[in-house]
Amino acid sequence: MKSGSVLSKSEDSTQARREFLKSSISIAAIPFTLSEVDFFALNFMDKSDNQILTASEKSIIGGYGSWAASLVAATPSLSFRNSGENDIDSWKTKAVSKANELIARPQKSEPKVTIEKKYTYDGLEIEELSWQLPYGRSTKAVLLKPLGVKKPLPAILGLHDHAGMKYFGYRKIVKTSDDQHPILKEHQTSDYGGKAWANEIAKRGYVVLVHDTFAFGSRRVLYEDVKGLDWGSLDVTNKSDKDPEKSENILEYNKWSSEHEHVMSKSLFCAGTTWPGVFLSEDQIALDILSKRPEVDPKRIGCGGLSGGGLRTVYLAGMDERIKCAVCVGFMTTWEDLILHKSFTHTWMTYAPLLPKYLDFPEILGLRVPLPTLVLNNNQDELYTLSEMKKADVILGEVYSKAKASDRYAAKFYDGPHKFDQQMQKDAFEWFDKWL
Repeated sequence: MKSGSVLSKSEDSTQARREFLKSSISIAAIPFTLSEVDFFALNFMDKSDNQILTASEKSIIGGYGSWAASLVAATPSLSFRNSGENDIDSWKTKAVSKANELIARPQKSEPKVTIEKKYTYDGLEIEELSWQLPYGRSTKAVLLKPLGVKKPLPAILGLHDHAGMKYFGYRKIVKTSDDQHPILKEHQTSDYGGKAWANEIAKRGYVVLVHDTFAFGSRRVLYEDVKGLDWGSLDVTNKSDKDPEKSENILEYNKWSSEHEHVMSKSLFCAGTTWPGVFLSEDQIALDILSKRPEVDPKRIGCGGLSGGGLRTVYLAGMDERIKCAVCVGFMTTWEDLILHKSFTHTWMTYAPLLPKYLDFPEILGLRVPLPTLVLNNNQDELYTLSEMKKADVILGEVYSKAKASDRYAAKFYDGPHKFDQQMQKDAFEWFDKWL
C-alpha cells in the first residue's frame, strides 16, 4: 500500500478477517500436501459413514453445529422468560449475581482525573481528560458539553467502536478540530453518515464523555512492549519514518493488533477474567467520573455505541442500573447465531465463557429491565444473521412484556450494511430525549 493511503471500512474489515483466518490456520501447519489430504480423505475415512450433510445441517463448525447448538437451551436457566420466574427483583438478584461471576470483572479503582486542555470547537466546550488506572498507560478521554452550562444536564457515556482499528479509540466518534486524520474522516463517512455522533448529541443539550477503552487508542498494546512473539509484520525498530500518525503505519498497526487479539483473550482467561469483564470495569470507571461532574444530573445518564460500542452497551447497560437509558447499535443477535454462523466475524472481546448456559445474548442487556432500551439493527449487516437479529428482538420483547414494561423497549431495522447513519442517530437521539 502506498504511503498515506487509506483503506475503506469494508476493505479494512475484510482484510482484517482474512488475516485473522490466515494466522489462525496456516497451511504450513498442516503436515500434508493437498494431494495427500485428498488421498487421505478418499481412502482412510470411515466409508461406512458416507452421509452428506444437508444445507440446513451445515455450519461454521461443520457437522458439529447442531450438537453444539443443542448445548444451549432455548430458554437458558436464568432467563426471565422461564415460567417459574415471576418476581422481577428476585430473578434479577440471581441473574445479575451469576453474570457478574462469569464476566469476572476486575476490581475497580477510583483514579484521579487530570484536565489536560480546555477549548471550544463546533459550538461546544471541550475538555481533554486523562486518568491512570493501576495497569497500562494513561486513559485519554474527551468531554463535550454545550456552551455556558448553568445547571445539571443529562449525560451520555459514548462508547466507541472496534472496526478493526485499535490505533484509535474515542477519536472515532468525536471531532475536536478541523484537522481530522484522513482515516477517521473516512471511518465517520462510512459508518456514521459523515458525523461525529458524540458532538451531535452534545449539541442537543447533553454532557458527553468518550474514553479510550482497554486495548484501544491510548490504552492500546504497543508492539515494542510485546515479548515472546515472532510473528506479525510490524517492525518499529527498522522504520525510517516512525511517525505513528502516518496512515500506512496506523494500518500496519491495526493489522498486527487484530492478529494479537486471540493472544490477549487467552491471557485474560488465564488471569481469571474476560475481555467483557475488563471492558465493564473500565466503562464503569468512566461512568463514575461522568456521574460526579458538577454539570451532570447523575439520575439522567445514558450510554450507547455502534458495533464494539454496542457490545459494550450490552454489558454496561445490562450490569449497571445507573445507565437510565441505553441504545445498542449494530450488536444484537443470539448465541446460536454465533455458534452456527457468525462467530468468525466477531472479535474475541464478545465472549464470557459459560454465560450462555444461563442467559441468551440479548438477555444480558435484558438484565436492565424495566429501564428504557433501544436496539438498532441493519438488515444487511454482514456480522449477523437477520433471522437471529429478529429472534433477539422477540426475546427482549418477551422480557419487557413479562415485566409489564413493553413501552420501554423498542427495536428498529434499517436497510443497509453495518452502520450508525444519520437516520439511525436521529432515532437514537429522540429515544434519549424521551427518557432522559
